[in-house]
Amino acid sequence: MARLQLGRSAVYDLLRTGQLASITLGRARRIPTHALTDFIRTRLDQEAAA
Repeated sequence: MARLQLGRSAVYDLLRTGQLASITLGRARRIPTHALTDFIRTRLDQEAAA
């Protein structure tokens, strides 16, 4: 995923574990902008709390 600079396997791991939300349209899997924003916000909050 270009925006996060993550590889395909890492993105699929995030999808599988429910850390990143997606929708399926036909055979394509899409990640809505708000899901990506929520994921980034959550990660930033976790890092700030650590």
